[in-house]
Amino acid sequence: MSRLLPHETTGADTMVTDHRDLNHDMAIFATDPLAGSGLPMWLPAGAIVREELQKLAKELASDDGCQGVFSPVLGKRALYERSGHLSKFSQDMFPAMRIGDDDIMLRPANCPHHALIYASTKRSYRELPLRFNELASMFRAERSGVLSGLSRVRQINLDDTHVFCRPDQVLHEAELGLRAALRAQEILGLPVDYVRLSIRDSSAAWLGTEAQWEHAQEQLRVAGRSVLDEHGLKLLEAPGEAAFYGPKFDLQVRDGHGHEETIATVQLDFNQPERFDLTYVDSDGAECRPVMIHRGAVGSMERVTAALLEHHTGRLPFWLAPVQVTVLPVTADQDAAARTFANEARRQGLRSRVDHGGSLGARIRNARRTRDHLIAVIGQSEVALDSVQITDVACGVRTQVAREHLLELMGDAYRDRRATLDWPRLAGAADVLHRLEH
Repeated sequence: MSRLLPHETTGADTMVTDHRDLNHDMAIFATDPLAGSGLPMWLPAGAIVREELQKLAKELASDDGCQGVFSPVLGKRALYERSGHLSKFSQDMFPAMRIGDDDIMLRPANCPHHALIYASTKRSYRELPLRFNELASMFRAERSGVLSGLSRVRQINLDDTHVFCRPDQVLHEAELGLRAALRAQEILGLPVDYVRLSIRDSSAAWLGTEAQWEHAQEQLRVAGRSVLDEHGLKLLEAPGEAAFYGPKFDLQVRDGHGHEETIATVQLDFNQPERFDLTYVDSDGAECRPVMIHRGAVGSMERVTAALLEHHTGRLPFWLAPVQVTVLPVTADQDAAARTFANEARRQGLRSRVDHGGSLGARIRNARRTRDHLIAVIGQSEVALDSVQITDVACGVRTQVAREHLLELMGDAYRDRRATLDWPRLAGAADVLHRLEH
């Protein structure tokens, strides 16, 4: 197994860090004035990234015992009056549409509908916690001047879970939500700088009692220290940064420009249970108020995709890359072998393509430009040995490997959501190939 020369791994493509510029090469999303500002359309490559993120979000939610639900993106004006969104966030909401006798609005958040789902039947203390998960769309009337690619949009597609639990379950649920969010960022390869505990300050702009806040903030402190010690991360308190309805964890990362962003949150909420009169029947028959926790592991599909593109300079982890392997026959004589290899990869669920248009050098440059994860060249000698000349630009590795072994390694990397292939095993495969040659 050989390493690429330094100049081969630091081409101009790796210097681009803005996801909007990377999009010119990778064709992740498109915009059109006719569709409207801040309403990007996901192109085929972007749809692959989004589908993989959605699968990850669903699996992490399922691992924590979340139940899937679906809810409408529209609601009556009265719903958002009840939830408090209209009084607090009316400037960020799209205006109502008059339909018959009702004023209908695009939702600015998903929690009101999930509160209605909880309220749809009587609940017992023995049922709790209930965790409702939905990859849900919500809408923000962002002003044109702040819209930016995928990072600031008007339709947000969010990995959104709402937990309804008893007060004695808050600590465990906060730990569970924080672990899921950290696990997601670990899989995505997005390093978390620190976790912020956003709490209230001494002003009067907070819903709920002082006792509720003190108890909730202490529960989050304990949960945060317990989980973050395992990850070697700091918990920094930020008085006055809480939402008006409860304290929260914010996972902070830096984008490609060094700006700090919140990538995921775990948020306690005293507001929605009160406003929707949510209850459960306790062991003594009394009706009690549940605590609501907003959590999401992956975050919004738009923002996390922008963050991933910028952090990885377009060279996404193997499991997430729109094209995992580009197959390049050297001449027309190898077209059949290239198609066979690409089809075998597809049958394993891998994303492959064959490019045989133009010179080999031009096709390699195109594969680098579009950030295809692996470049597989098949010439006369590779056909004779049933092998592939493989290049991973991001890792700076080039080697020749037996075709079947490469398929096995790619399949393992995809199923395990690895950033790249297991190169030590590839080195072993190269040794096998060397023995075959002799």
